[in-house]
Amino acid sequence: MQVKNMKKTFYYCLIAICTLLAASGCLQAQLSDPKQGDKLEMVVAIVGNDIITQSDVLGYLLQLSQQDQSVNIEDKEMQKKVLDMLIDEKLVVAKAIEDSVQVSEDEVDQRWNYQIQRLVIKYGSEKRVEDIFGMSMAQMKNDFREDIRKQILGDRMKAKLFGEVKVTPNEVKDFFNKYKDSLPVVPTTVELYHLVKNVASDSKSKEELFNLAKAVRDTVMNLGGDFAEYARKYSGDPGTVGNGGELGWAGRGMFFKEFEQAAFALQKGAISMPVETPFGYHVIQTLDKNKDSVKTRHILFKFGQSQEDVEKVKVQLNEIKAQVVAGGSFIELTKQNSDETETKGFGGYLGDFPIQQIPENLRETILKMKDGEVTEPLIFASEPKTSYHIIYRSKTTQEHQASLETDYTQIEMMATNYKQGNLYQEWIKQIRKEMYWEYK
Repeated sequence: MQVKNMKKTFYYCLIAICTLLAASGCLQAQLSDPKQGDKLEMVVAIVGNDIITQSDVLGYLLQLSQQDQSVNIEDKEMQKKVLDMLIDEKLVVAKAIEDSVQVSEDEVDQRWNYQIQRLVIKYGSEKRVEDIFGMSMAQMKNDFREDIRKQILGDRMKAKLFGEVKVTPNEVKDFFNKYKDSLPVVPTTVELYHLVKNVASDSKSKEELFNLAKAVRDTVMNLGGDFAEYARKYSGDPGTVGNGGELGWAGRGMFFKEFEQAAFALQKGAISMPVETPFGYHVIQTLDKNKDSVKTRHILFKFGQSQEDVEKVKVQLNEIKAQVVAGGSFIELTKQNSDETETKGFGGYLGDFPIQQIPENLRETILKMKDGEVTEPLIFASEPKTSYHIIYRSKTTQEHQASLETDYTQIEMMATNYKQGNLYQEWIKQIRKEMYWEYK
Protein backbone atom coordinates (compact mmCIF):
# COMPACT_ATOMS: atom_id res chain seq x y z
CA MET A 1 0.00 0.00 0.00
CA GLN A 2 2.81 2.40 0.84
CA VAL A 3 4.62 1.65 -2.43
CA LYS A 4 1.45 2.40 -4.40
CA ASN A 5 1.02 5.72 -2.60
CA MET A 6 4.68 6.58 -3.17
CA LYS A 7 4.17 6.03 -6.91
CA LYS A 8 1.12 8.29 -6.87
CA THR A 9 3.12 10.94 -5.01
CA PHE A 10 5.85 10.80 -7.65
CA TYR A 11 3.34 11.21 -10.47
CA TYR A 12 1.63 14.16 -8.79
CA CYS A 13 5.06 15.65 -8.23
CA LEU A 14 5.47 15.64 -12.03
CA ILE A 15 1.98 17.08 -12.50
CA ALA A 16 2.69 19.83 -9.98
CA ILE A 17 5.85 20.82 -11.83
CA CYS A 18 4.09 20.98 -15.19
CA THR A 19 1.12 22.89 -13.75
CA LEU A 20 3.39 25.50 -12.18
CA LEU A 21 5.48 25.78 -15.33
CA ALA A 22 2.37 26.43 -17.41
CA ALA A 23 1.10 29.03 -14.95
CA SER A 24 4.33 30.91 -14.30
CA GLY A 25 6.45 30.24 -17.37
CA CYS A 26 9.47 29.38 -15.25
CA LEU A 27 10.93 26.74 -12.95
CA GLN A 28 9.63 28.04 -9.63
CA ALA A 29 8.02 24.82 -8.41
CA GLN A 30 9.28 24.24 -4.89
CA LEU A 31 8.57 20.65 -3.94
CA SER A 32 9.54 19.19 -0.59
CA ASP A 33 10.51 15.58 -0.09
CA PRO A 34 7.38 13.43 -0.54
CA LYS A 35 6.04 11.39 2.34
CA GLN A 36 4.36 8.03 2.31
CA GLY A 37 0.69 7.86 3.16
CA ASP A 38 -1.27 5.08 4.69
CA LYS A 39 -4.78 5.60 3.25
CA LEU A 40 -7.20 2.97 1.97
CA GLU A 41 -7.62 2.55 -1.79
CA MET A 42 -11.25 3.70 -1.94
CA VAL A 43 -12.81 4.57 -5.31
CA VAL A 44 -14.34 8.05 -5.09
CA ALA A 45 -15.26 8.69 -8.74
CA ILE A 46 -15.58 6.97 -12.11
CA VAL A 47 -14.82 8.75 -15.39
CA GLY A 48 -15.59 6.62 -18.44
CA ASN A 49 -13.56 3.45 -17.97
CA ASP A 50 -11.21 5.08 -15.47
CA ILE A 51 -11.40 5.48 -11.70
CA ILE A 52 -10.19 8.01 -9.14
CA THR A 53 -9.26 6.79 -5.67
CA GLN A 54 -9.05 8.55 -2.35
CA SER A 55 -5.27 8.19 -2.44
CA ASP A 56 -5.23 9.99 -5.82
CA VAL A 57 -6.90 12.94 -4.12
CA LEU A 58 -4.68 12.81 -1.04
CA GLY A 59 -1.53 12.44 -3.16
CA TYR A 60 -2.29 15.66 -4.99
CA LEU A 61 -3.25 17.44 -1.77
CA LEU A 62 0.04 16.34 -0.25
CA GLN A 63 1.93 18.19 -2.95
CA LEU A 64 -0.23 21.29 -2.48
CA SER A 65 0.39 21.22 1.27
CA GLN A 66 4.14 21.05 0.73
CA GLN A 67 3.96 24.18 -1.42
CA ASP A 68 1.45 26.00 0.83
CA GLN A 69 1.41 25.14 4.52
CA SER A 70 -2.08 26.62 4.90
CA VAL A 71 -3.50 23.69 2.89
CA ASN A 72 -5.16 21.16 5.22
CA ILE A 73 -5.13 17.66 3.72
CA GLU A 74 -8.09 16.65 5.90
CA ASP A 75 -10.25 19.58 4.73
CA LYS A 76 -13.28 17.92 3.09
CA GLU A 77 -14.08 20.97 0.97
CA MET A 78 -10.51 21.06 -0.36
CA GLN A 79 -10.67 17.31 -1.06
CA LYS A 80 -13.85 17.90 -3.06
CA LYS A 81 -12.18 20.65 -5.11
CA VAL A 82 -9.21 18.42 -5.90
CA LEU A 83 -11.51 15.53 -6.78
CA ASP A 84 -13.43 17.73 -9.23
CA MET A 85 -10.15 18.89 -10.74
CA LEU A 86 -9.02 15.27 -11.25
CA ILE A 87 -12.41 14.40 -12.78
CA ASP A 88 -12.05 17.32 -15.18
CA GLU A 89 -8.53 16.22 -16.16
CA LYS A 90 -9.72 12.69 -16.93
CA LEU A 91 -12.62 14.06 -18.95
CA VAL A 92 -10.20 16.11 -21.01
CA VAL A 93 -8.10 13.00 -21.72
CA ALA A 94 -11.21 10.99 -22.59
CA LYS A 95 -12.32 13.73 -24.98
CA ALA A 96 -8.87 13.84 -26.56
CA ILE A 97 -9.02 10.09 -27.19
CA GLU A 98 -12.56 10.43 -28.58
CA ASP A 99 -11.32 13.15 -30.95
CA SER A 100 -8.39 10.93 -32.07
CA VAL A 101 -5.68 13.19 -30.68
CA GLN A 102 -2.35 11.40 -31.22
CA VAL A 103 0.82 11.26 -29.11
CA SER A 104 4.01 9.64 -30.44
CA GLU A 105 6.46 7.52 -28.47
CA ASP A 106 9.17 10.13 -29.06
CA GLU A 107 6.96 12.81 -27.50
CA VAL A 108 6.46 10.64 -24.40
CA ASP A 109 10.23 10.11 -24.17
CA GLN A 110 10.93 13.82 -24.55
CA ARG A 111 8.38 14.79 -21.90
CA TRP A 112 9.75 12.16 -19.52
CA ASN A 113 13.34 13.36 -19.96
CA TYR A 114 12.30 16.98 -19.50
CA GLN A 115 10.28 16.31 -16.35
CA ILE A 116 12.84 14.06 -14.70
CA GLN A 117 15.56 16.60 -15.38
CA ARG A 118 13.44 19.22 -13.64
CA LEU A 119 13.39 16.93 -10.59
CA VAL A 120 17.16 16.47 -10.89
CA ILE A 121 17.59 20.24 -10.91
CA LYS A 122 15.38 20.44 -7.81
CA TYR A 123 16.95 17.62 -5.80
CA GLY A 124 20.54 17.81 -7.05
CA SER A 125 21.12 14.40 -8.65
CA GLU A 126 19.39 11.40 -10.18
CA LYS A 127 20.59 9.26 -7.27
CA ARG A 128 18.80 11.62 -4.88
CA VAL A 129 15.57 11.38 -6.93
CA GLU A 130 15.84 7.57 -6.94
CA ASP A 131 16.42 7.53 -3.18
CA ILE A 132 13.44 9.81 -2.52
CA PHE A 133 10.99 7.80 -4.60
CA GLY A 134 12.46 4.37 -3.97
CA MET A 135 12.69 3.44 -7.67
CA SER A 136 15.33 3.34 -10.39
CA MET A 137 15.03 5.71 -13.34
CA ALA A 138 14.16 2.80 -15.62
CA GLN A 139 11.44 1.60 -13.25
CA MET A 140 9.96 5.09 -12.91
CA LYS A 141 9.89 5.48 -16.69
CA ASN A 142 8.10 2.16 -17.11
CA ASP A 143 5.63 2.79 -14.28
CA PHE A 144 4.63 6.30 -15.37
CA ARG A 145 4.86 6.13 -19.15
CA GLU A 146 1.11 5.80 -19.62
CA ASP A 147 0.43 8.60 -17.13
CA ILE A 148 2.77 10.87 -19.05
CA ARG A 149 1.04 9.94 -22.31
CA LYS A 150 -2.32 10.95 -20.81
CA GLN A 151 -0.78 14.15 -19.51
CA ILE A 152 0.35 15.05 -23.05
CA LEU A 153 -3.07 14.12 -24.46
CA GLY A 154 -4.73 16.49 -22.00
CA ASP A 155 -2.26 19.27 -22.74
CA ARG A 156 -2.74 18.81 -26.47
CA MET A 157 -6.53 18.91 -26.18
CA LYS A 158 -6.39 22.14 -24.16
CA ALA A 159 -3.90 23.66 -26.61
CA LYS A 160 -6.18 22.70 -29.50
CA LEU A 161 -9.12 24.49 -27.88
CA PHE A 162 -7.50 27.40 -26.07
CA GLY A 163 -3.90 27.67 -27.28
CA GLU A 164 -4.68 30.52 -29.65
CA VAL A 165 -6.54 32.57 -27.03
CA LYS A 166 -4.77 35.92 -26.59
CA VAL A 167 -5.32 39.05 -24.54
CA THR A 168 -5.25 42.64 -25.74
CA PRO A 169 -3.18 45.33 -24.00
CA ASN A 170 -6.45 46.71 -22.56
CA GLU A 171 -7.33 43.29 -21.13
CA VAL A 172 -3.87 43.08 -19.51
CA LYS A 173 -4.36 46.51 -18.00
CA ASP A 174 -7.86 45.65 -16.75
CA PHE A 175 -6.59 42.39 -15.24
CA PHE A 176 -3.77 44.20 -13.44
CA ASN A 177 -6.03 46.96 -12.09
CA LYS A 178 -8.51 44.36 -10.82
CA TYR A 179 -5.98 42.08 -9.12
CA LYS A 180 -2.93 44.27 -8.38
CA ASP A 181 -3.65 44.32 -4.65
CA SER A 182 -3.61 40.49 -4.66
CA LEU A 183 -0.35 40.12 -6.56
CA PRO A 184 2.56 39.17 -4.28
CA VAL A 185 5.77 41.14 -4.01
CA VAL A 186 8.14 39.92 -6.70
CA PRO A 187 11.26 38.59 -4.90
CA THR A 188 14.82 39.11 -6.06
CA THR A 189 15.23 36.71 -8.97
CA VAL A 190 18.03 35.47 -11.19
CA GLU A 191 17.21 34.62 -14.81
CA LEU A 192 18.98 31.44 -15.87
CA TYR A 193 19.50 29.64 -19.18
CA HIS A 194 21.42 26.48 -19.97
CA LEU A 195 22.89 24.59 -22.91
CA VAL A 196 22.96 20.79 -22.74
CA LYS A 197 25.23 18.37 -24.61
CA ASN A 198 24.85 14.60 -24.39
CA VAL A 199 27.90 12.40 -24.10
CA ALA A 200 27.95 10.01 -27.05
CA SER A 201 28.68 6.36 -26.41
CA ASP A 202 32.01 5.34 -27.90
CA SER A 203 31.32 3.10 -30.92
CA LYS A 204 34.00 0.64 -29.85
CA SER A 205 32.56 0.46 -26.32
CA LYS A 206 29.08 -0.13 -27.76
CA GLU A 207 30.38 -2.96 -29.91
CA GLU A 208 32.08 -4.57 -26.92
CA LEU A 209 28.91 -4.17 -24.84
CA PHE A 210 26.79 -5.74 -27.59
CA ASN A 211 29.18 -8.68 -27.79
CA LEU A 212 28.98 -9.17 -24.02
CA ALA A 213 25.17 -9.04 -24.11
CA LYS A 214 25.10 -11.56 -26.95
CA ALA A 215 27.55 -13.85 -25.16
CA VAL A 216 25.41 -13.87 -22.01
CA ARG A 217 22.28 -14.46 -24.08
CA ASP A 218 23.96 -17.36 -25.92
CA THR A 219 25.10 -18.87 -22.64
CA VAL A 220 21.55 -18.82 -21.26
CA MET A 221 20.23 -20.35 -24.48
CA ASN A 222 22.90 -23.03 -24.91
CA LEU A 223 23.41 -24.09 -21.30
CA GLY A 224 19.79 -23.73 -20.25
CA GLY A 225 20.70 -21.63 -17.21
CA ASP A 226 18.33 -19.71 -14.97
CA PHE A 227 17.65 -16.36 -16.65
CA ALA A 228 17.01 -14.72 -13.26
CA GLU A 229 20.44 -15.73 -11.96
CA TYR A 230 22.13 -14.23 -15.00
CA ALA A 231 20.09 -11.05 -14.49
CA ARG A 232 21.25 -10.82 -10.86
CA LYS A 233 24.84 -11.25 -12.00
CA TYR A 234 24.97 -9.04 -15.08
CA SER A 235 22.05 -6.59 -15.15
CA GLY A 236 22.72 -2.89 -14.74
CA ASP A 237 19.11 -2.06 -13.82
CA PRO A 238 19.16 -1.48 -10.03
CA GLY A 239 15.36 -1.47 -9.86
CA THR A 240 14.98 -5.06 -11.12
CA VAL A 241 18.30 -6.77 -10.50
CA GLY A 242 17.19 -7.99 -7.07
CA ASN A 243 14.20 -9.91 -8.45
CA GLY A 244 15.94 -11.47 -11.40
CA GLY A 245 15.24 -8.69 -13.89
CA GLU A 246 11.47 -9.08 -13.74
CA LEU A 247 9.49 -6.05 -14.96
CA GLY A 248 6.01 -7.51 -14.41
CA TRP A 249 3.01 -6.84 -16.63
CA ALA A 250 3.07 -3.71 -18.78
CA GLY A 251 0.62 -2.35 -21.33
CA ARG A 252 1.51 -1.10 -24.78
CA GLY A 253 3.27 2.25 -24.73
CA MET A 254 4.97 1.75 -21.36
CA PHE A 255 8.37 0.71 -22.74
CA PHE A 256 10.69 2.18 -25.33
CA LYS A 257 9.29 1.21 -28.73
CA GLU A 258 12.31 -0.99 -29.55
CA PHE A 259 11.89 -2.90 -26.29
CA GLU A 260 8.13 -3.21 -26.73
CA GLN A 261 8.34 -4.48 -30.31
CA ALA A 262 10.83 -7.17 -29.34
CA ALA A 263 8.87 -8.22 -26.23
CA PHE A 264 5.56 -8.62 -28.10
CA ALA A 265 7.26 -10.41 -31.01
CA LEU A 266 8.72 -13.13 -28.76
CA GLN A 267 6.90 -16.34 -28.00
CA LYS A 268 6.26 -17.16 -24.33
CA GLY A 269 9.53 -18.17 -22.72
CA ALA A 270 11.65 -17.04 -25.69
CA ILE A 271 14.72 -14.85 -25.26
CA SER A 272 15.62 -11.98 -27.58
CA MET A 273 18.88 -10.98 -29.17
CA PRO A 274 20.28 -7.79 -27.58
CA VAL A 275 17.84 -4.91 -28.14
CA GLU A 276 19.14 -1.34 -28.10
CA THR A 277 17.37 1.51 -26.25
CA PRO A 278 18.78 4.78 -24.89
CA PHE A 279 19.64 2.94 -21.66
CA GLY A 280 21.78 0.25 -23.31
CA TYR A 281 21.32 -3.28 -24.63
CA HIS A 282 18.54 -5.45 -23.22
CA VAL A 283 18.32 -9.22 -23.37
CA ILE A 284 14.56 -9.79 -22.96
CA GLN A 285 12.58 -12.84 -21.96
CA THR A 286 8.83 -12.75 -22.51
CA LEU A 287 7.17 -14.68 -19.70
CA ASP A 288 3.56 -14.19 -20.79
CA LYS A 289 1.54 -11.91 -23.02
CA ASN A 290 -1.86 -11.10 -24.42
CA LYS A 291 -3.12 -8.69 -27.05
CA ASP A 292 -2.51 -5.51 -25.03
CA SER A 293 0.09 -6.31 -22.38
CA VAL A 294 3.22 -8.33 -21.84
CA LYS A 295 5.06 -9.77 -18.83
CA THR A 296 8.84 -9.66 -19.19
CA ARG A 297 12.17 -9.77 -17.47
CA HIS A 298 15.43 -8.45 -18.82
CA ILE A 299 19.17 -8.15 -18.39
CA LEU A 300 20.33 -4.59 -19.00
CA PHE A 301 23.85 -3.89 -20.25
CA LYS A 302 24.09 -0.15 -19.66
CA PHE A 303 25.87 2.11 -22.07
CA GLY A 304 29.00 3.67 -20.74
CA GLN A 305 31.12 6.52 -21.96
CA SER A 306 34.87 6.74 -21.89
CA GLN A 307 36.64 9.66 -20.25
CA GLU A 308 37.63 10.70 -23.75
CA ASP A 309 33.92 10.96 -24.71
CA VAL A 310 33.28 13.12 -21.63
CA GLU A 311 36.23 15.39 -22.41
CA LYS A 312 35.00 15.91 -25.98
CA VAL A 313 31.70 17.27 -24.65
CA LYS A 314 33.48 19.49 -22.12
CA VAL A 315 35.66 20.90 -24.89
CA GLN A 316 32.54 21.63 -27.00
CA LEU A 317 30.88 23.42 -24.09
CA ASN A 318 34.00 25.43 -23.27
CA GLU A 319 34.27 26.51 -26.91
CA ILE A 320 30.65 27.74 -26.79
CA LYS A 321 31.39 29.52 -23.50
CA ALA A 322 34.34 31.26 -25.16
CA GLN A 323 32.05 32.47 -27.95
CA VAL A 324 29.72 34.00 -25.33
CA VAL A 325 32.65 35.69 -23.58
CA ALA A 326 33.66 37.10 -26.96
CA GLY A 327 30.22 38.65 -27.38
CA GLY A 328 28.15 35.83 -28.87
CA SER A 329 24.51 35.33 -27.90
CA PHE A 330 24.08 32.45 -25.44
CA ILE A 331 20.42 32.14 -26.46
CA GLU A 332 21.20 31.84 -30.18
CA LEU A 333 24.08 29.45 -29.57
CA THR A 334 21.76 27.29 -27.46
CA LYS A 335 19.15 27.19 -30.21
CA GLN A 336 21.86 25.96 -32.58
CA ASN A 337 23.72 23.51 -30.32
CA SER A 338 21.70 22.25 -27.33
CA ASP A 339 20.66 18.60 -27.16
CA GLU A 340 17.70 19.27 -24.82
CA THR A 341 14.64 19.42 -27.06
CA GLU A 342 12.25 20.95 -24.50
CA THR A 343 14.32 24.10 -23.83
CA LYS A 344 16.32 24.44 -27.03
CA GLY A 345 13.62 26.42 -28.85
CA PHE A 346 13.53 28.93 -25.97
CA GLY A 347 17.27 29.43 -25.98
CA GLY A 348 17.71 27.16 -22.96
CA TYR A 349 15.46 29.24 -20.70
CA LEU A 350 15.15 27.72 -17.22
CA GLY A 351 13.33 30.55 -15.49
CA ASP A 352 13.57 33.48 -13.10
CA PHE A 353 14.65 31.83 -9.85
CA PRO A 354 14.12 33.49 -6.49
CA ILE A 355 17.47 33.28 -4.71
CA GLN A 356 16.27 30.72 -2.16
CA GLN A 357 14.80 28.51 -4.89
CA ILE A 358 18.03 28.09 -6.82
CA PRO A 359 18.85 24.36 -6.42
CA GLU A 360 21.15 23.92 -3.45
CA ASN A 361 23.85 22.17 -5.45
CA LEU A 362 24.04 25.18 -7.84
CA ARG A 363 23.28 28.08 -5.50
CA GLU A 364 26.84 28.85 -4.41
CA THR A 365 28.12 28.73 -8.00
CA ILE A 366 25.31 30.93 -9.36
CA LEU A 367 25.56 33.52 -6.57
CA LYS A 368 29.30 33.94 -7.16
CA MET A 369 28.67 34.76 -10.82
CA LYS A 370 27.92 38.16 -12.30
CA ASP A 371 25.13 38.79 -14.79
CA GLY A 372 26.31 37.77 -18.26
CA GLU A 373 28.70 35.05 -17.03
CA VAL A 374 28.65 31.33 -17.85
CA THR A 375 29.58 28.39 -15.64
CA GLU A 376 32.17 25.75 -16.38
CA PRO A 377 30.70 22.50 -17.81
CA LEU A 378 28.70 20.75 -15.08
CA ILE A 379 27.23 17.23 -14.95
CA PHE A 380 23.52 17.43 -15.76
CA ALA A 381 22.18 13.88 -16.05
CA SER A 382 23.38 10.30 -16.21
CA GLU A 383 20.20 8.43 -17.21
CA PRO A 384 19.37 7.42 -19.85
CA LYS A 385 22.19 9.47 -21.38
CA THR A 386 25.07 11.15 -19.59
CA SER A 387 25.01 14.85 -20.31
CA TYR A 388 26.75 18.06 -19.27
CA HIS A 389 25.54 21.64 -19.38
CA ILE A 390 26.72 25.20 -18.99
CA ILE A 391 24.49 27.72 -17.21
CA TYR A 392 24.17 31.36 -18.21
CA ARG A 393 23.23 33.97 -15.62
CA SER A 394 21.36 36.49 -17.74
CA LYS A 395 20.14 39.16 -15.33
CA THR A 396 19.15 39.87 -11.74
CA THR A 397 15.87 41.57 -10.84
CA GLN A 398 15.65 43.06 -7.36
CA GLU A 399 12.62 42.58 -5.09
CA HIS A 400 9.78 44.91 -6.06
CA GLN A 401 6.04 45.37 -6.22
CA ALA A 402 4.65 44.01 -9.48
CA SER A 403 3.88 46.69 -12.05
CA LEU A 404 2.98 46.90 -15.72
CA GLU A 405 6.19 48.82 -16.37
CA THR A 406 8.57 46.19 -14.98
CA ASP A 407 6.58 42.93 -15.20
CA TYR A 408 4.35 43.31 -18.25
CA THR A 409 5.25 39.93 -19.77
CA GLN A 410 4.50 38.04 -16.55
CA ILE A 411 1.23 39.94 -16.00
CA GLU A 412 0.25 39.36 -19.63
CA MET A 413 0.82 35.63 -19.07
CA MET A 414 -1.33 35.71 -15.94
CA ALA A 415 -4.09 37.54 -17.78
CA THR A 416 -3.92 35.05 -20.65
CA ASN A 417 -4.08 32.10 -18.25
CA TYR A 418 -7.03 33.74 -16.49
CA LYS A 419 -8.92 34.20 -19.77
CA GLN A 420 -8.09 30.68 -20.94
CA GLY A 421 -9.15 29.33 -17.55
CA ASN A 422 -12.57 30.93 -17.77
CA LEU A 423 -13.11 29.52 -21.27
CA TYR A 424 -11.90 26.12 -20.08
CA GLN A 425 -14.39 26.09 -17.19
CA GLU A 426 -17.27 26.85 -19.56
CA TRP A 427 -16.14 24.04 -21.86
CA ILE A 428 -15.79 21.59 -18.94
CA LYS A 429 -19.36 22.33 -17.84
CA GLN A 430 -20.54 21.27 -21.27
CA ILE A 431 -18.32 18.16 -21.37
CA ARG A 432 -19.64 17.07 -17.97
CA LYS A 433 -23.12 17.02 -19.50
CA GLU A 434 -22.03 15.02 -22.56
CA MET A 435 -19.67 12.38 -21.14
CA TYR A 436 -20.12 9.68 -18.52
CA TRP A 437 -18.81 10.26 -15.02
CA GLU A 438 -20.11 9.89 -11.47
CA TYR A 439 -19.13 10.28 -7.83
CA LYS A 440 -19.01 7.10 -5.76
